[in-house]
Amino acid sequence: MTVVLDSSAVLALIFGEPGGEIVEAALKDAAILTVNVSEAIAKLTDRGFERDVAQEAITGLPLLIVSFDLELALLAASFRPITRRHQFSFADRACLALARRQECPALSADRAWLNVDLGVSVELIR
Repeated sequence: MTVVLDSSAVLALIFGEPGGEIVEAALKDAAILTVNVSEAIAKLTDRGFERDVAQEAITGLPLLIVSFDLELALLAASFRPITRRHQFSFADRACLALARRQECPALSADRAWLNVDLGVSVELIR
């Protein structure tokens, strides 16, 4: 893997939003964390997708799905004091933890990620 995808990046691809083409170009070497898979599927169902269709939209993409483990849990928790005032979600911190562990950039549409230094390179898709 050379890049970790946030759910916002995957959703931009699925919905054909600006930046989706950047995500598409990165897919073959991309990974997504199970936490972000869950978040993306939830957001798709919020927008009216049937659960099975939402699940296939994510799991059918040619990317590596990485399980959330204890090491990532501890790292994501360590980010909380730094990210709290910027209102990062648990899924945001989990994604950034994977990017840091793998020493690769995180791809996101969330500009707030540029406001903190977690030792992770963040690449915005728009």
